[in-house]
Amino acid sequence: MNNPRVSQASRREFLRRAGLFSALTGSAAPLALNLAALGTAAAQTSGDYKALVCLFLFGGNDAFNMVLPTDAASWSAYNATRNQAPDSIALLPAGTAPVLTAEAGSPARLGGVLGINPARPQGRSFALHPLMGALQTMFNSDRRLAIVPNVGPLIVPTTKAQINGVPLPARLYSHNDQQSTWQALGPEGATLGWGGRMGDLLASANSRTVFTTVSASGNAVFLSGNVIRQYQVGSNGAIRMGADGAGRVYGSTSVASALQRLASSARSGNLLEADMAAVGGRTITAETVLRTALRPASDPAFGTPTAGNYNANADPKLRYDNPLTGATAFNNVAQQLQIVARMIDAGVSGAIGAKRQVFFVSLGGFDTHDQQNRGHADLMARLAHALRYFDTTLGAIGAQQRVTTFTGSDFGRTFTSNGDGTDHGWGGHHFVMGGAVRGGDLYGSFPLLGLKNANNNNFDSSPDQLGNGALLPATSVDQLGATLGRWFGLSDAQLLDVFPNLANFNPGVRNLGFMT
Repeated sequence: MNNPRVSQASRREFLRRAGLFSALTGSAAPLALNLAALGTAAAQTSGDYKALVCLFLFGGNDAFNMVLPTDAASWSAYNATRNQAPDSIALLPAGTAPVLTAEAGSPARLGGVLGINPARPQGRSFALHPLMGALQTMFNSDRRLAIVPNVGPLIVPTTKAQINGVPLPARLYSHNDQQSTWQALGPEGATLGWGGRMGDLLASANSRTVFTTVSASGNAVFLSGNVIRQYQVGSNGAIRMGADGAGRVYGSTSVASALQRLASSARSGNLLEADMAAVGGRTITAETVLRTALRPASDPAFGTPTAGNYNANADPKLRYDNPLTGATAFNNVAQQLQIVARMIDAGVSGAIGAKRQVFFVSLGGFDTHDQQNRGHADLMARLAHALRYFDTTLGAIGAQQRVTTFTGSDFGRTFTSNGDGTDHGWGGHHFVMGGAVRGGDLYGSFPLLGLKNANNNNFDSSPDQLGNGALLPATSVDQLGATLGRWFGLSDAQLLDVFPNLANFNPGVRNLGFMT
């Protein structure tokens, strides 16, 4: 629920900073913006801790095989389109036993899809990928997982009849441009992400603004704000600059202190040098804070205790059942979520001075033009394991109600097969997970699946499918983000500022309703 005290205070702080920065032009402006990210915000006005976590699926996830309609008409269209030679990518009906002697990753080896029971089934039935048993439980029983179907970038609400008469997002079907559009609402070259813009507006809740937006997966435009600069962490915490885990260089804390002074002090009036010094000081200071604030990865809440040095690769909690080998394997995205959970734990405890945080993690490999059966099966297993691990870990630290995790991806994929894979699409289905999520339901209209014409790959029989069966989104990224932002603490006016296309949508559909 929106807290007006938080929103008003955040807006005042943002306008105060903007007023100061408006007096700076040219080369001074970037330095001022960077230094602002180091400062202490004016007031501590937020209530309980909250975090948003974006789990981005790089490459374009084939959502048609992740969330499936299984009513008779839909299943018939699905099989007619995807059960094609030479390598069928059609999954098998619910209840089909896996054939353990079949090729690894093949539909026969996977067995049938897993039925789910949405509270509002829209007169249809649905299922998840066969390797998503953990998410089936979270949806059906735990009710901490929701599905938002057919999401994608839109400028205005768009029907199939309007497709050639309304403005459309730039450079559709391009990986780099659509990754940027999902994260920053504009094609490649956009510099402000909507996670970072949220951080700008709510930074006044944090006494250490450096921890407002945090990436565990390298640089992400999603986290870039006007004022807030994203902070990057490694798999085991802060990226160190010189000092060891005990704050020493060559065994000496004095040498470490001297290095810190040198790295964070400009020795001339050169603005670039001053900017670099500020970045160095920010890195060292943040690492010093995290060194003592984070509980170790081997803590029972996050990992498996060990008598010797902790080895994440061997931690059973971070290993999943690989469907291609039949053995357990290390799951990198689970490890990313492990450091996020450790930072959330420190945020909830007050140890890092952050009450509003936005995180970014990612899983790659979704550009499944070929060998989709093998590649996508493994990705679905890794995704399900990582989300279940994160939900369980948040439960162990008492933070499930405070954290909302959602998926994003470049785009969905084509409904048609290219032989043993799929090509670039537009809309796709996404998960939202958390204790504050109204789980166990679908939020948005699930698309109708049609049949391709006999003489081409158009899907005239479906109002929701374009060429090759790609989905025309029914829900915009702006609507998804605004629903998350409202729970996070942004006012309606702030949401329209962060999501400019939102104004083109009727107020009654700007909030999708999946958050309490």
